[in-house]
Amino acid sequence: MSNPHLLLTGATGLLGRYLVRDLLLADVPVAVLVRPSRRHSAGQRVESMMQAWETQLDRPLPKPHVLTGDIASPLMGLSRDDADWVERHCDSVLHNAASLTFHATGGADGEPWRSNVRGMEHVLTACEELRIWDFHHVSTAYVCGLRKGRVNETELDVGQEFGNDYEVSKIRAEKLVREADFLESATVYRPAIIVGDSGSGFTTTFHGFYHALRLVCTLASSPDVYESSRSDNPNRVPTRLNLDGDESKNLVPVDWVSAAISRICQDRRNYGKTYHLTAREPVTFAMMQDVFEEMIGFRNTVFCGSGELENPTFVERLFYEHLQTYAAYWRDDPIFDCTNTREALPDLPCPNVNATLMLKLARAAVELNFRWSDPPVREATKVTV
Repeated sequence: MSNPHLLLTGATGLLGRYLVRDLLLADVPVAVLVRPSRRHSAGQRVESMMQAWETQLDRPLPKPHVLTGDIASPLMGLSRDDADWVERHCDSVLHNAASLTFHATGGADGEPWRSNVRGMEHVLTACEELRIWDFHHVSTAYVCGLRKGRVNETELDVGQEFGNDYEVSKIRAEKLVREADFLESATVYRPAIIVGDSGSGFTTTFHGFYHALRLVCTLASSPDVYESSRSDNPNRVPTRLNLDGDESKNLVPVDWVSAAISRICQDRRNYGKTYHLTAREPVTFAMMQDVFEEMIGFRNTVFCGSGELENPTFVERLFYEHLQTYAAYWRDDPIFDCTNTREALPDLPCPNVNATLMLKLARAAVELNFRWSDPPVREATKVTV
């Protein structure tokens, strides 16, 4: 096979769009499996994304080969002609598509099971049928569940408990990869919590950290909340957070995660290992609080330790009700072993997500009004496969 393609799923998500860019800039032939939306074909969605990259980079890019499909369908939803094309042209898969649903919806047929478990089954079955033996899987560092202490890259299921259905679905998916004995190599990437670009702050998704930021900004824009929070208000009642403040979360910029995966998957010496793509220094909740309060222009929160709040105020009840989906997110992270990652990428350390970078990420999200869509497709440029 000359110039074999790498087949990428999840190409239009935040990490996926960066992987497309980085792989194409490295002259890796890429095929992308993309679902059509209600308004746009798979080709239009990819073309819109590519034109956005070309505008940002101010240069033309080679184009990926676009395949219409859906990992939740048998044979990844490929037509017979497209399946034949994949068998002839692709020698590896980078499976990045996933649902980020924290709590199951629709029972066994809903997310995250539909995409993360059955989707993985369909992708692996398609690989076996289409004779693809090298598999790269984007998992998550949080297959560790509620573990504490040090979590090694070599570990997976040690009997840990889990904080949500997303974590359960991802460990089940990773187990499926490891049980696929037809594969010649299975390489697993476990990023921590992916945030925006370390250079521009740009993001297309607004979960976790961003969800809390949006809620804080929304509450702060309420005249009643603002007046009650003013430092010169004699009746001021601070909003209590049931944390100590020194709990930590592991945040990693999307551009670094993409660069790491792109580098590792281009070198066969790195195949067959598991890589924790995690930060050198985690972010504390005290730092998050400082960033949120810098964004809203006043300080009105205090840490009161773990446990239920006594007699919560209206604002406190509202805050925690809206954050209930991410309840398991607000916990102290373990220490992630990164031995394999450091050996493979000694010259590519993760950028330090400090207060300056977090402010950049927060301001970029606010400027985007916590939403993103690629611009309408201009006349398509020439496609190179």
